[in-house]
Formats: sequence, C-alpha cells, structure tokens
Amino acid sequence: MKSKELTLSGTFVYGNDFEEREGHIVIERGKIKEIGTDRTESGLKGIIIPAFVNAHTHVGDSIAKEPDFMPLDKLVGPGGFKQKVLAETPHKMLVSGMKNTIEDIFYSGTQMFADFREGGVTGAKALKEAFNLVQESLSMRILGRTGNNSHGDINSLLDLVDGIGVSSVANHKREYLAFLAEEAKSRGKKLAIHAGERNVADIKGAIELEPDFIVHLIKATRDDFRQMCDSNIGAVVCVRSNLVTGMGLPPLRQMLESGLTVGAGTDNVMLNSPNIFSEMEFISKIFRIEAKEVLKMCTWNGAKVLADEGIGTIEEGKTANLLVISTDTANMRNVRNPIKAVVRRATRNDIAAIVYEGEVKR
Repeated sequence: MKSKELTLSGTFVYGNDFEEREGHIVIERGKIKEIGTDRTESGLKGIIIPAFVNAHTHVGDSIAKEPDFMPLDKLVGPGGFKQKVLAETPHKMLVSGMKNTIEDIFYSGTQMFADFREGGVTGAKALKEAFNLVQESLSMRILGRTGNNSHGDINSLLDLVDGIGVSSVANHKREYLAFLAEEAKSRGKKLAIHAGERNVADIKGAIELEPDFIVHLIKATRDDFRQMCDSNIGAVVCVRSNLVTGMGLPPLRQMLESGLTVGAGTDNVMLNSPNIFSEMEFISKIFRIEAKEVLKMCTWNGAKVLADEGIGTIEEGKTANLLVISTDTANMRNVRNPIKAVVRRATRNDIAAIVYEGEVKR
C-alpha cells in the first residue's frame, strides 16, 4: 500500500483551467492530499505538470522506423509498406521493438498511451506481451482491429482490448462498421476512428457511428465539429505525423473554438518518436495557441478523450501522476514564463522526476 508522504514544490498548473500557481503539493497513498501556496521545503522542486497522455500511437511500427517518403496509401493503406513489414517481421522482433518504444514513451514523460493495434487477437496479445516486459510504471489502452470485415473474432478481441480502432470507414462495409460499433458499445468498450486524413469522404460516416473520438480530421469543417460536439465525440490531432505524410494540418483553432475536446497523439512510430515534448513544441509554434491550452491537449484533454478523468490535472484527490521539470538545466535555466518554457523548449533531459501514482519512478 502507498503510504509514504511526498512533497513537491515550485510552479504548477492547478485545476481544469491550468491556473499557474506557486507553492507545494503533498501526496499520500498515491493521491494528491494537499495543495498550498507556500514553498514548503522539498527535495523535489521545479515546474510541476500532469504527466502526458499520448492519445494516439501505433507502436507496432517500431520495427520500420524512417521509411522513404511515399504516398500515404502506399505507406499505411491496405497492402502497403507497413502491412508488408508487419507480416514479414518475426514475433520476437516485433515484441522487442514494441517494448523499446513503450520504454521510450515512459522516459519521455508519458504515463498513459492509446494504441491502435493491428492484427486482431494475435496483434493485441503481442502488444500485451511487450507491455508486460516493460519494468516502468505507466498505463496503456489498446484499441484493436479485426481482420477485414470479419465478424468471427470480435468477442475474443473485445475480451483482450479496451476498444476498437478503425482505420477508416472507407476501408470497410457499412454493415460491418455498424456491427463493430454495436458490439463495442454493448461491452462498454471504446470506439475510435481515423477520418479526414486524406479527404472528406470518410468524415460523415465516422461521425454517424458516434465513436468516442476521431483521429486526424485534417479536412473537417466547422459543421463537422459542431456535429461532433453535439454527439460528445472527442478529437485527437497528430501534427508531426501530418507534416511527414504531407497531408496538411488540422484546423486546430476551429476545433478548439467549436468546443471540441482535443487531445494529441504522436501516431506511427515509424514516422515520429512517441515524444509529447516534441508534439507540444510543434503545436505551439505552428498554431501559436496559448501555452496552457497546448499543455491541456497533451494531458487533461487526452485523459478525457480516453475516459480516465482521475488523471490529467493537479487537484486535491486526483491520482498523483506528475512530472517535475527542472529549472536548473542548461536548457531551462533563466526561463521567464515557466509554462511556456515547458511547452516550447523542454525536453526529456529536463525531467527531474517522474511520479506515478504517488511514487517517484525516476
């Protein structure tokens, strides 16, 4: 049982509004017990933020990093480069590659990630095997996929995963998609869909299925966002991935102005490291959105999209999944705006401590 008390001090973001405060945080039994405005003596000092939530990954791609530039359909579409590599990779090598990536996820400050896992039951089991080999403390949500329009293994798959992750409604028959949605929801599982990455053709169909969230939405409009809000559908953007594939950028300001809950993901490991620090920097500098809003996207919003609101903010009673960012590294020394500095310039090398469920893990 977690009983040892831990005190952190410094600058932190408080509550759902990410209000910047100075003071201390007392943690006991894995939860935030007390938040005060005085600088209590502490061995852990710095800029304190919620740990990152990476709301969209493909860690199976760990065995094919940095492929040549090619059209998106040839890269990740049916029968494309990615599927061929995954089919040819021995199980042991695949698991080892995923294990390495999951460790990288942890050491770059993320304590929850959601993975769209290909390969049906076999693919989900391989990811679980890799996760169980990791010695670090973090949590994972698996959004699995069945074979092409195959009803047969859906029950076995849903026994293993946290939900269903659909590549695009354009890749499946409508009846099959309706079946997947009904099965997932009847089991209390999540449904997530890629849409609006290449064109607008799959956006309407994705919204009609009322998934928990939709990924990419590069080609979506304000009307799409209003419909999503009305149906309580979240969004996840993958900005670095969209730049690499040349698909363009999502209308992120419109998403936020529409009231959407927008999380962030790093997408395919073959295209990008699963590093949320890098994702924050790109989002901040490309879209010039207020730093605390970018930080919310990568923490609290991701937690809401994945339906785990016990994490993602710093408040009394919340699970203490936190990062302490040093202000005494060469990179972070002399910063004048702590939260902007975390979003725009901090790296994994500036992490002074990773706190998972109240315990210092690094």
